[in-house]
Amino acid sequence: MVKVKEKDLILHGDVEQHGQITQGEWYLRSHRREVYDDSLNQDENIRKEFKEVISSLSAGAVAGAVAKTTIAPLDRTKIIFQTSNRQFSVKGAVSVLRQTFVENGFLGLFRGNSATMARIIPYASLQFTAHEQYKMLLRTDSKKGPLPPVRRFLAGSMAGITAALFTYPLDLIRARLAITQKNRYKGLMNIITKIYIEEGIIAYYKGLLPTVLGIMPYAGISFFTYETLKKLYYDHFQDSRQLNPLHRLSFGACAGLFGQCATYPLDIIRRRMQTNGILGPPRPEYRKMWTTAKYVYTTEGLRKGLYKGLSMNWVKGPIAVGVSFTTFDLLHGFFQRRFIQTTDE
Repeated sequence: MVKVKEKDLILHGDVEQHGQITQGEWYLRSHRREVYDDSLNQDENIRKEFKEVISSLSAGAVAGAVAKTTIAPLDRTKIIFQTSNRQFSVKGAVSVLRQTFVENGFLGLFRGNSATMARIIPYASLQFTAHEQYKMLLRTDSKKGPLPPVRRFLAGSMAGITAALFTYPLDLIRARLAITQKNRYKGLMNIITKIYIEEGIIAYYKGLLPTVLGIMPYAGISFFTYETLKKLYYDHFQDSRQLNPLHRLSFGACAGLFGQCATYPLDIIRRRMQTNGILGPPRPEYRKMWTTAKYVYTTEGLRKGLYKGLSMNWVKGPIAVGVSFTTFDLLHGFFQRRFIQTTDE
């Protein structure tokens, strides 16, 4: 299907979505007109390009949904600790999981996951599309290959901000569903209506500032770390061997861990602001980002306050990345065989 002219450029192509897109796809997508068979007319090439993009977007969306569902109980437990004064420990996390199961059953472990699904699918699509557009805007010459690190950092940061601005209300809703019982909010539509009636439309964006500030360095650090590890790998193996899923899992996990360690306190701050007043009287300290950070640090400290629950992220992060990579690879391969390659026969 594809005619490759410059193998090195494809092997060293950019990697999208924190490592969730296979090697060389950046090159193929950004220079589609040059890699398709020249014997095909323009309309056929455009149709192929459209199918390629749709298959990748669809596979990525499903992969994100499956990965988030897999770690939903751990994610819910982390949010419970983030939004309370309880000290985090492995024993305490297991106790919360057990208590949730006893009181609410197996499905109770996944409470709030519907809001997560409603958010992750448009978020992934918007971030991917915005990232492609920002990369085109930041490219100052016709040279092929990945952007320089600084511009790659900016493209990822702006794409994350764009996606967050459009999907943030669903992130707030997910956090509230995770820490409340069914008698407070009965479901997704019920919580959307209640927040609007009781708190107004501005309530949907509580904690937006720390979210935006957290996305910028997180995306930048993740992209930079992943690309650096990939470059070191290719420098070591001069035979241009392809990265396999295990390599992508390892590099992506390292990138995610570094990004989380640098920006995790902002995650604590936004969760406190999102859920202020839900389980008790609202605290005036949680109305602004800086006062929230000061209050958490003063009353709970750095390790047990601003970094509470980080170790759980170290557990669920690699699991999520592994499930996401596996699902993406299988689905994307299926879409290629079923909907794209068959059209060439």
